Amino acid sequence: MGSTNEKKKIWLKRKKRISKKIISTVDRPRLTVFRSAKHIYGQIVDDTTGTTIVAASTTEKAVKDQPAFENKVARAVFTGKLLAQRAIDKGVKKVVFDRNGFLYHGRIKALSDGAREAGLDF
Repeated sequence: MGSTNEKKKIWLKRKKRISKKIISTVDRPRLTVFRSAKHIYGQIVDDTTGTTIVAASTTEKAVKDQPAFENKVARAVFTGKLLAQRAIDKGVKKVVFDRNGFLYHGRIKALSDGAREAGLDF
């Protein structure tokens, strides 16, 4: 694969293709995920009002205060559980998963598995 610009174009094309198929409602808001080289971010968004209901990421204090994780995948699982706990506290139990153009593998899969373990339904 070529330059970073080409990779970004491919990612944006994949993201757009996936976004067309994801329909979120008031009952089932969208859980969207973003992955960078070091961190992973998840947020539950209500598309009808355009607001973020809850969010969690590996950059926040709640995650950093935990004992050291063995790898980034373990950190992603914890972040998914944290996100799900916050969502359930706000009354959100069902969501639509938006992998945001990333492959459903590794840290993206780990975050969703952690959210499912903590009680989110998708």
